[in-house]
Amino acid sequence: MSRRSIIAFVASVVVIGTALSGAPALAQAKSAKSAKSANTAADVGITAKTIRVAVVTDVDNPIVPGVLQGIVDGVRGWGKYVNANGGIAGRKVQVDFIDSKLNANDARNAVIKACQDDFALVGTGALLLETVDDEVKCADAAGKATGLPDIAALVTNSAEACAPNAFPIGPNSVECSTVDSSPQTYRSNNGDSKYLLKKFGDLHGSFVLATDSASVAKTSSVLNKAAQAAGIKADHEWQVTGFSPQSAYTPIIQGMKADSSNYGLSLQAVTGVVLERKEAQLQGLTDPKIIWQCTLACYYDKSFVDAGDAVDREYMALSFLPFAEASANKMTANFVKYVGKNKLSGFASWGFTSGLLFEQAAKAVVKKHGNDGLTRANLLAELANIHAFNADGMVGTTDIGNKVPTNCFMMEQFKNGKFVRVYPTKKGTFNCKASNLYTFKDDLNK
Repeated sequence: MSRRSIIAFVASVVVIGTALSGAPALAQAKSAKSAKSANTAADVGITAKTIRVAVVTDVDNPIVPGVLQGIVDGVRGWGKYVNANGGIAGRKVQVDFIDSKLNANDARNAVIKACQDDFALVGTGALLLETVDDEVKCADAAGKATGLPDIAALVTNSAEACAPNAFPIGPNSVECSTVDSSPQTYRSNNGDSKYLLKKFGDLHGSFVLATDSASVAKTSSVLNKAAQAAGIKADHEWQVTGFSPQSAYTPIIQGMKADSSNYGLSLQAVTGVVLERKEAQLQGLTDPKIIWQCTLACYYDKSFVDAGDAVDREYMALSFLPFAEASANKMTANFVKYVGKNKLSGFASWGFTSGLLFEQAAKAVVKKHGNDGLTRANLLAELANIHAFNADGMVGTTDIGNKVPTNCFMMEQFKNGKFVRVYPTKKGTFNCKASNLYTFKDDLNK
C-alpha cells in the first residue's frame, strides 16, 4: 500500500467500525475481597498481584502521527477505572502499550512480545498486521498453543476478525464461515436509513464511496448496498479517495443539482465529507430540506467541528451513547471520568469498551474457576459464550461469541456547532430492532 493510500486508509478506517458492543461489566470491589488466599501465577502475564494486558496499536509513525492514540487513551482509562474499583481476581491490571507504528514488521513483533509477556491483547488496532499466525499459535504457560486472546478495538482485515482467538468489539460485516466462499454473506445495520426514510419520505441522491484500500472499498460497498436495500435510491454513485481535492466534488454537487437530489451520503473520510459540504455551499446547494449523512467518523472530529456552518445539519448513526449523556448511563460517565474530557473520541470509546469486554469475560472465568483459574484457555471459552455484550448500556448489544454486528443504533445531528441526539429521543437508549440488521450475499473478494 502506498504512503498516500495508507494515510487515506487510516482516515477512512472508522467506517469499518460500524458497531461497538457491550454487556454488564461493572468492576466490583467484592472480586478483590473474595481473594483472601494468596494468588498464584496461573498463566503468562499473571502474577499474584498483577494481570498484564497489551494494547498493540498504531501511534508513532511518520505517515499519520498519533493516528490511534485514542485507543491507547481508552484502554488506559479503563485500566484506571477497573483498578479504582477493586481490580480483577484480586489483582490490579497493568496496561502495556506496544506501538505497532503503522508498520507490518513492528505489528508482528508487537504481537510476539505480547505473547511472551502479556495475558491478552486488549484494544488491538494494528492496521497493517498482515499475519495472525503469531497470535493464533501463541503458547500458554504450559507450552500449549492455546492462542493469545485478542479483544480488538479495530480490525481491518477478515483474517484477524475471524481468527479463533479474536473477539473484536465490532465484528466484521462478513460472516466468518463464508469468508473464503463465493459469494460471501454480509451483515450491515441499515436501521438509520429506514429511520430517515420514515421521517422524510422518499429519498434519492448521491452516494460517495471511499476507495483508498481494498478493505475500505469493500466496507463502503457493504454500507452502500445496505442503505439502498432500505429504500434510499441512488441518483449517482461516486468513487473518490481521501486525497481528492475539493474540485473532485464539483461534478458530484452538479449532479445532485441536476437530479434534484434530496439526499447525500458520504462514506468518505472526514476530510472528504468537509470538502463535499464546502463545495455544496460554494455552488449554493444549501436547501435545508436536503438530508446529508456521514459515518461515525464525523463524531467529535475536530476538523469536522471546525468546518462549522458548512457541515451544519449533518446526520450520523452511532452504536455507542453520546458522550454528553453521562448522566443517563453510569458506564458512559465512567468513560468520561477515567479517560478525561480532553481525550474523548470514538477511538477512545472503542479502547475503553475493549477493556470492559475483557473484564466481563475474566470475571466470568473467576466465578467459574476461582482466582487462579484465570488462564488464556478459560478466557477464550468465556469470550465465546458472550452473546449480549453492551458495556452496561454504553454501547449497542452485540453477539461477541458468534461475531455478529450489532443491530442497535441511535442518530445524532450536528446543529449549530453541537452534536444533538435526534433518535430515539430518550437519552441513554438505542433502537435495537432485529430488522435493522440487513443480510445479503455477494462476492466482494473479486
